Amino acid sequence: MSERTKLLAEQVKSFADEVIAFVEKMTDSDWTQTSEWEQWTAGVIAYHIGAGHLAIFGLADQIVKGEQLPQLTMDQINTMSIQQAEENAQCTKDEALKHLRGNRDRIVTYITNLKDEDLDLKGTMPAFGGDVTTRQLFEYVIFESGNQHFDSMKKAVEKA
Repeated sequence: MSERTKLLAEQVKSFADEVIAFVEKMTDSDWTQTSEWEQWTAGVIAYHIGAGHLAIFGLADQIVKGEQLPQLTMDQINTMSIQQAEENAQCTKDEALKHLRGNRDRIVTYITNLKDEDLDLKGTMPAFGGDVTTRQLFEYVIFESGNQHFDSMKKAVEKA
Protein backbone atom coordinates (compact mmCIF):
# COMPACT_ATOMS: atom_id res chain seq x y z
CA MET A 1 0.00 0.00 0.00
CA SER A 2 1.36 3.40 -0.96
CA GLU A 3 1.39 6.43 1.30
CA ARG A 4 -1.22 8.14 -0.89
CA THR A 5 -3.67 5.24 -0.75
CA LYS A 6 -2.98 4.73 2.95
CA LEU A 7 -3.72 8.40 3.69
CA LEU A 8 -6.88 8.38 1.54
CA ALA A 9 -8.13 5.18 3.20
CA GLU A 10 -7.50 6.69 6.64
CA GLN A 11 -9.36 9.88 5.67
CA VAL A 12 -12.36 7.94 4.35
CA LYS A 13 -12.43 5.73 7.45
CA SER A 14 -12.19 8.76 9.71
CA PHE A 15 -15.12 10.45 7.95
CA ALA A 16 -17.24 7.28 8.08
CA ASP A 17 -16.37 6.67 11.73
CA GLU A 18 -17.41 10.21 12.60
CA VAL A 19 -20.77 9.75 10.85
CA ILE A 20 -21.28 6.35 12.51
CA ALA A 21 -20.51 7.74 15.97
CA PHE A 22 -22.98 10.58 15.42
CA VAL A 23 -25.71 8.25 14.16
CA GLU A 24 -25.20 5.82 17.06
CA LYS A 25 -25.91 8.64 19.51
CA MET A 26 -29.05 9.86 17.73
CA THR A 27 -32.32 9.51 19.63
CA ASP A 28 -35.61 8.49 18.04
CA SER A 29 -36.55 12.17 18.01
CA ASP A 30 -33.25 13.12 16.34
CA TRP A 31 -33.84 10.47 13.66
CA THR A 32 -37.03 12.19 12.47
CA GLN A 33 -35.76 15.79 12.39
CA THR A 34 -36.00 17.34 8.93
CA SER A 35 -33.02 19.10 7.43
CA GLU A 36 -33.33 22.53 5.86
CA TRP A 37 -31.07 21.74 2.91
CA GLU A 38 -32.36 18.42 1.55
CA GLN A 39 -35.72 18.45 3.32
CA TRP A 40 -34.99 14.86 4.35
CA THR A 41 -35.04 13.44 7.83
CA ALA A 42 -31.75 12.98 9.63
CA GLY A 43 -32.31 9.23 9.34
CA VAL A 44 -32.69 9.37 5.57
CA ILE A 45 -29.51 11.44 5.33
CA ALA A 46 -27.62 8.85 7.39
CA TYR A 47 -28.92 6.12 5.08
CA HIS A 48 -27.97 8.19 2.01
CA ILE A 49 -24.38 8.71 3.19
CA GLY A 50 -23.97 4.99 3.91
CA ALA A 51 -25.76 3.57 0.89
CA GLY A 52 -24.71 6.25 -1.58
CA HIS A 53 -21.58 8.17 -0.76
CA LEU A 54 -19.66 5.32 0.85
CA ALA A 55 -20.68 3.00 -2.00
CA ILE A 56 -18.80 5.08 -4.58
CA PHE A 57 -16.10 2.43 -4.97
CA GLY A 58 -18.14 0.93 -7.82
CA LEU A 59 -17.61 4.03 -9.94
CA ALA A 60 -13.98 4.24 -8.86
CA ASP A 61 -13.49 0.66 -9.99
CA GLN A 62 -14.86 1.51 -13.42
CA ILE A 63 -12.20 4.21 -13.74
CA VAL A 64 -9.44 1.86 -12.56
CA LYS A 65 -10.56 -0.84 -15.01
CA GLY A 66 -10.68 1.64 -17.90
CA GLU A 67 -14.42 1.25 -18.30
CA GLN A 68 -16.63 4.13 -19.35
CA LEU A 69 -18.43 5.84 -16.49
CA PRO A 70 -22.19 6.29 -16.79
CA GLN A 71 -22.79 9.58 -18.54
CA LEU A 72 -24.86 11.08 -15.74
CA THR A 73 -25.51 14.76 -15.20
CA MET A 74 -25.77 16.31 -11.74
CA ASP A 75 -29.52 16.68 -12.29
CA GLN A 76 -29.79 12.93 -12.91
CA ILE A 77 -27.75 12.16 -9.80
CA ASN A 78 -29.94 14.49 -7.74
CA THR A 79 -33.06 12.80 -9.10
CA MET A 80 -31.67 9.39 -8.17
CA SER A 81 -30.83 10.68 -4.67
CA ILE A 82 -34.36 12.01 -4.21
CA GLN A 83 -35.78 8.68 -5.35
CA GLN A 84 -33.50 6.83 -2.90
CA ALA A 85 -34.64 9.15 -0.11
CA GLU A 86 -38.30 8.53 -0.92
CA GLU A 87 -37.82 4.75 -1.13
CA ASN A 88 -36.02 4.70 2.22
CA ALA A 89 -38.06 7.29 4.08
CA GLN A 90 -38.90 4.73 6.78
CA CYS A 91 -35.40 3.33 7.17
CA THR A 92 -34.29 2.36 10.65
CA LYS A 93 -31.14 3.34 12.46
CA ASP A 94 -29.98 -0.28 12.22
CA GLU A 95 -30.43 -0.25 8.43
CA ALA A 96 -28.48 2.98 8.07
CA LEU A 97 -25.71 1.76 10.36
CA LYS A 98 -25.50 -1.49 8.40
CA HIS A 99 -24.81 0.48 5.20
CA LEU A 100 -22.48 2.94 6.94
CA ARG A 101 -20.37 0.19 8.51
CA GLY A 102 -20.45 -2.24 5.61
CA ASN A 103 -19.62 0.28 2.92
CA ARG A 104 -17.00 1.92 5.14
CA ASP A 105 -15.24 -1.42 5.38
CA ARG A 106 -15.61 -2.17 1.66
CA ILE A 107 -14.39 1.23 0.49
CA VAL A 108 -11.41 1.28 2.87
CA THR A 109 -10.38 -2.20 1.70
CA TYR A 110 -10.86 -1.13 -1.92
CA ILE A 111 -8.72 1.97 -1.50
CA THR A 112 -5.93 0.16 0.33
CA ASN A 113 -5.65 -2.24 -2.60
CA LEU A 114 -5.14 0.58 -5.10
CA LYS A 115 -1.76 1.66 -6.44
CA ASP A 116 -0.64 5.28 -6.63
CA GLU A 117 -1.14 5.31 -10.38
CA ASP A 118 -4.74 4.10 -9.93
CA LEU A 119 -5.56 7.31 -8.06
CA ASP A 120 -4.48 9.32 -11.11
CA LEU A 121 -6.48 7.39 -13.72
CA LYS A 122 -9.29 9.36 -15.35
CA GLY A 123 -12.85 8.74 -16.32
CA THR A 124 -15.38 11.10 -17.84
CA MET A 125 -18.77 12.01 -16.43
CA PRO A 126 -20.79 15.17 -17.15
CA ALA A 127 -21.75 15.46 -13.47
CA PHE A 128 -18.09 16.12 -12.67
CA GLY A 129 -17.59 18.58 -15.51
CA GLY A 130 -15.82 16.06 -17.72
CA ASP A 131 -12.67 14.23 -16.70
CA VAL A 132 -12.29 13.11 -13.10
CA THR A 133 -9.49 11.08 -11.53
CA THR A 134 -10.17 8.26 -9.11
CA ARG A 135 -8.84 10.45 -6.29
CA GLN A 136 -11.01 13.41 -7.34
CA LEU A 137 -14.06 11.13 -7.38
CA PHE A 138 -13.45 10.14 -3.76
CA GLU A 139 -12.73 13.73 -2.75
CA TYR A 140 -15.87 15.10 -4.34
CA VAL A 141 -18.35 12.37 -3.44
CA ILE A 142 -17.17 11.68 0.11
CA PHE A 143 -15.35 14.74 1.37
CA GLU A 144 -17.33 17.48 -0.35
CA SER A 145 -20.82 16.15 -0.99
CA GLY A 146 -20.81 13.62 1.87
CA ASN A 147 -19.67 16.29 4.31
CA GLN A 148 -22.40 18.65 3.11
CA HIS A 149 -24.99 15.99 3.90
CA PHE A 150 -23.36 15.22 7.26
CA ASP A 151 -23.36 18.91 8.19
CA SER A 152 -27.01 19.15 7.17
CA MET A 153 -27.87 16.13 9.32
CA LYS A 154 -26.04 17.60 12.33
CA LYS A 155 -27.85 20.93 11.93
CA ALA A 156 -31.21 19.17 11.76
CA VAL A 157 -30.47 17.28 14.98
CA GLU A 158 -29.07 20.34 16.75
CA LYS A 159 -32.26 22.33 16.16
CA ALA A 160 -34.34 19.61 17.82
